[in-house]
Amino acid sequence: MNARAKKILLLLLAAALLAGSGQFQKSLNLDRDKLGLTHAAALENAPPVLAFTTVALGGFRGLISNFLWIRANDLQQDDKFFEAAQLADWITKLEPTFAQVWLFQGWNMAYNISVKFKENAPGDYTDRWRWVERGVELLRDDGLRFNPNSVDIYRELAWFFQHKMGANLDDGNMFYKSQWALEMKPFFGLQGTNFEALLRPANTGEVAQVQLFTNKFKINPDFAKSVDEQYGPFDWRLPEAHAIYWGARGLDAARNNPDKVKADDLIKLRRIIYQSIYQAFKHGHIIANAFGPGYSLGPNLELVGHVNEAYEKMMQDDAEMRDNIAKAHRNFLRDAVYFLYENNRMPEATKWFKYLGDKYPDKAIIENQPDSLPKNLTLDQYAVAVVQIDIGETSQERVTSAVQGLLVRAYMALVQDDDPRYRNFLGLATRVFEHYTAKTSGSRGDVRIPLPPLDTMKKMVVQNLLDPEHGLPYAARAVLRTQLGLPGETAAPTGTNTMEKASSKALPTNSAAPVLP
Repeated sequence: MNARAKKILLLLLAAALLAGSGQFQKSLNLDRDKLGLTHAAALENAPPVLAFTTVALGGFRGLISNFLWIRANDLQQDDKFFEAAQLADWITKLEPTFAQVWLFQGWNMAYNISVKFKENAPGDYTDRWRWVERGVELLRDDGLRFNPNSVDIYRELAWFFQHKMGANLDDGNMFYKSQWALEMKPFFGLQGTNFEALLRPANTGEVAQVQLFTNKFKINPDFAKSVDEQYGPFDWRLPEAHAIYWGARGLDAARNNPDKVKADDLIKLRRIIYQSIYQAFKHGHIIANAFGPGYSLGPNLELVGHVNEAYEKMMQDDAEMRDNIAKAHRNFLRDAVYFLYENNRMPEATKWFKYLGDKYPDKAIIENQPDSLPKNLTLDQYAVAVVQIDIGETSQERVTSAVQGLLVRAYMALVQDDDPRYRNFLGLATRVFEHYTAKTSGSRGDVRIPLPPLDTMKKMVVQNLLDPEHGLPYAARAVLRTQLGLPGETAAPTGTNTMEKASSKALPTNSAAPVLP
């Protein structure tokens, strides 16, 4: 047999073997599906490089990716994060349906690589934020594209919003929040609560905004609205709302694929949701709409009921962690009572103080005071004791709430013409503010987790008290205006304002107020 004939015969044999392996691969894929294993299925709408590698390399791509994975882990151990990220990128092209590599690369970018970059200027973490956002985009845009039902990717994405952006463990966390808020502001409005244009766009400009929102950020407005109605209301400029959104999307994916989900996966998703709701309660309200040196966060008191429901449900669904969840639930109720009391929402504070006592009658509610059972204390005694503790706190949420609450009580004393009490509360608020500022200052004098300026907090408290819809009754508003030397209201109310609470939400920025004493 001549050389030419041998070549033709070998080519025919190779073609036959390739065709046979293709048929055998189909059989293997069917078996792998039955066992719940991944396989080298053809990817839909994949870029050419992914389509080529998944088809051309076949089963061999697993061997190559395993080698690259081992090498990437070695580089990770040696703190060679950039090289490891490049290898992880190659692995995603070889095994795009392998969720673990997306998790690895996203975490690497958001946590490991990002912290290699320091401040560009005081408070400016632009370079670090770029890597955090890239980690989010990798999971959201690419990972979920090829793994739309991966509970692990949904959980990790929610975790990035809750922990990396929402918590205050990273020096750049306030910069991350401000950058994310600026990106979300065009879609959710000045208060972060407007769904109208997203759900019912009225013109071509709003239609284009919805397309940008859904295509770039991969958020379904209808699903987001349902999340807000079930767990909120939230300020969607803040990361906690998005942590809850992606956690809820994960639960939805799990319900649609029950045979591929473990019970522990569902518990982890639920934990992220209830922990994020708690975070949104503690600092889910933007005190100033201008994101700059005065930008700060306060509690979102509208979430108390939803947070409580989330804890109650979690204790039912996660029996193994019931005791730990109950402890967290009790701590939340203590905070809720205190924050409501500080903001002069007395009926609600009274309601939840009673609920705390009924739910945990044998648990002390003041730190280091074993006899401080609910039955032994009045609401006033509890609140005063916590204020004294907060004077030494370095928690931004608690100190912000404490200062706001003391200012409310100061101006309420002014309405009652009790000048000594007014001065006392005002002085205490000033001391708490100054103590926090001094205690949290760095070596350069910068406050790493700043409060808004005290004058800004005074203005906002007064604006809330003078709000005709949610503030004090008309007569009390008139007294407060007189005491502070402010002009009278332009028009008397048509009805009687029987509002029993002063709202904690920010008023429109065009509600001007002078510098207050």
